[in-house]
Amino acid sequence: MHGDQHTVLLFFSSVRSGPSRRMESLLAHIARKERHRLKVMQVDVDERREVADRLGVAGAPTLVLVRGRRQVARIEGRASAPRIEEMLAEHLEPDAAPAAALA
Repeated sequence: MHGDQHTVLLFFSSVRSGPSRRMESLLAHIARKERHRLKVMQVDVDERREVADRLGVAGAPTLVLVRGRRQVARIEGRASAPRIEEMLAEHLEPDAAPAAALA
């Protein structure tokens, strides 16, 4: 998890936000699925307002993808798995494909 190119998906949520609560299991699944390429961190906007302000997050839920300490993508509001996976695919290195699959 060291190095400038480590990728983090910040999940800005709030216990008062129904859409945030509904996205929690989806983000837990993505965290498990992408654990070798991505770290998912949940940030409560009520408890960590300074972090939300620094990244321009106005409400929850919001997803901010950070790579090499720079924001590279964002989704505001409730998002589906395909929409999140599309965003991640644009910015994550692909998994190494077996050599046989390339032939």
